[in-house]
Amino acid sequence: MHIAVIGAGIVGAATALELLKDEHSVTIIEPETPGGRQAASYGNSGWLSPASIIPMSMPGLWKKLPGYLADPSGPLAIRWRYLAHLTPWLVGFMQAGSTAAKVERTASILSQLLHDTASRHAAVAERIGRPDLICRKGLIYAYPDRNAFEAEAFAWQLRRQNGVAYRELSAAQLHELEPHLAPRYSFAAFVEDGGHCVDPGGYVAAMIDHAIRQGATRVHARAIGFDLVAGRLAGVQTDAGPVACDKAVIAAGIHSKSLAAQAGDRVPLQSERGYHVVIPANEIQAHMPLMPGDGKMGNNPTLAGLRIAGQVELASVSAAPNWARTDILLKHARTTYPALTDRSSTSGIDRWMGHRPSTADGLPVIGFASASRDIIHAFGHGHVGLATGPASGQLVADLIADRGPAFDISALSAGRFRA
Repeated sequence: MHIAVIGAGIVGAATALELLKDEHSVTIIEPETPGGRQAASYGNSGWLSPASIIPMSMPGLWKKLPGYLADPSGPLAIRWRYLAHLTPWLVGFMQAGSTAAKVERTASILSQLLHDTASRHAAVAERIGRPDLICRKGLIYAYPDRNAFEAEAFAWQLRRQNGVAYRELSAAQLHELEPHLAPRYSFAAFVEDGGHCVDPGGYVAAMIDHAIRQGATRVHARAIGFDLVAGRLAGVQTDAGPVACDKAVIAAGIHSKSLAAQAGDRVPLQSERGYHVVIPANEIQAHMPLMPGDGKMGNNPTLAGLRIAGQVELASVSAAPNWARTDILLKHARTTYPALTDRSSTSGIDRWMGHRPSTADGLPVIGFASASRDIIHAFGHGHVGLATGPASGQLVADLIADRGPAFDISALSAGRFRA
């Protein structure tokens, strides 16, 4: 079949590769540079963690909401002027984590997408001729002490229940793996099956380049709708004209919401605006990807330097960046790595803001559209877009080929939001 993949982020790129493997004709519709700075995939922390199954929404979160509104420097910031617009999404977000049972269900579903993320990415990188972009050295979750680790016992218990293996590190073992880490961190959980990408934007660009070498075509345009006749797809409408196709995949990240609506599904999709800073490699040579328990930032050694990624800001997609959020990341970096505390200049630091496409319930949308089974949703991956890209691409290819997916994906259907 001829299949149009709308979007050239990690999910669109992975989907295109899987469809080519099934010998379909693939057209990638993307108005921007694949892997460019505008893309969420570009700014991702680069973590490939099977432990990333814990949703943002947890029991008792509603009690913290007033504090988040009042504290612009907190881990989750909400801009007051957009509160009315965000309220329906926030209500769904808090409901999704209102009980332990709901959180357990979400973690179980996410584990199906994440359990083999590092090995999947290693296979993709090998296939496209860039094995150097994926490292499988493991991931460190560092804490000031065991008590701080045990304060997150529910999360680590969920990980254990879902097959996430980790081993505990003493202070000596931790600092042997990462000598630059501040001495106040004396305990860690080491996830050996984890990995990281040393250049997320370059990786996605390499995937798209490989897809084109394998026969895919690229249309430099923005998808704006669908040509549907009696429930059958005739093509995708773009701002540069129609693209005829048999089936279409919506993998346009934060821009998927309006396309999904035209395909019959109203999805509560919002941008969890994320930030990162990249500290040049000549300032510090971190050895390992590491997340400090008191900062929750994904610290990742990349080709460009040490990337510190994190933060959640809720506002409009069109709202200007609040670069004070990157100052918060730098502050955490300087307390995590003492070698940075005496830096007098920030001129060499790269700052970035982008849009995580996040559903209210913390799960992606993967499945057939309501208006036509010729349109397949593949978006809304939130914080785990990069990590779940290859698994999501495989699920889409299975749906199109009428193969049974690796697990029951009914919980990922857009239909779950109709109620």
